Amino acid sequence: MATTVGILQPSYLPWLGYFEQIARCDVFVLYDDVQFDKGGWRNRNRIKIPGGPHWLTVPVLTKGGPPLVRDVRVNNTLPWSRNHLKTLVQYYSKALHFAPYFEELSDILNRPWELLAALDRAVIEWMCGAFGISTPLVWSSELGVAGDRLDRLIAIVKHFGGNAFYEGAAGRDYIPVDYFTERGVEVIFQNYRHPVYPQLHGDFISHLSAIDLLFNLGPESKASLLSGA
Repeated sequence: MATTVGILQPSYLPWLGYFEQIARCDVFVLYDDVQFDKGGWRNRNRIKIPGGPHWLTVPVLTKGGPPLVRDVRVNNTLPWSRNHLKTLVQYYSKALHFAPYFEELSDILNRPWELLAALDRAVIEWMCGAFGISTPLVWSSELGVAGDRLDRLIAIVKHFGGNAFYEGAAGRDYIPVDYFTERGVEVIFQNYRHPVYPQLHGDFISHLSAIDLLFNLGPESKASLLSGA
């Protein structure tokens, strides 16, 4: 039986395609011992407000040079969690399935988080549960797998007895398929077609945080999420 492994950095309130990757894998590795990409998706994502997409950003402390993802600390001198929750109430309280998901998310965001990766993982695990996705998540830093960039990806897949690597569409620009194939690992690139679903605040906007889907569709969210696979 084929074992498919996904490897991706943790993100804050990820988009639908992130969860489609998790759902299609037998095991999903959160790549936490690579360099933090400032301005990326590790500490922010978008929701929808009447004026269009709106960023929710977790402030972080990165002095002393680019840290590894696992070492990035949350800047709790700023009331980021209170502001995020207040914004969600303001723009999603009229969504059909807002209340139960918001209560659970509030419990997570109100915890005293010190490390961004731990916050991201808690949010991802909760959202997986809300979508009914049961793929196990593991930290790359806990695997004891070494190697250069490409060889390490292959080694991580093989660590789990895997023979397939499920990679995002952007990987087509930098993943040499032949290199993986020659080493016994098939590369499967995501080809995700973003579903259209009912939203608040006007015309549909894609590539938002998946929380937008949960608030609007509730129990039907998983079917909509996977309809674009």
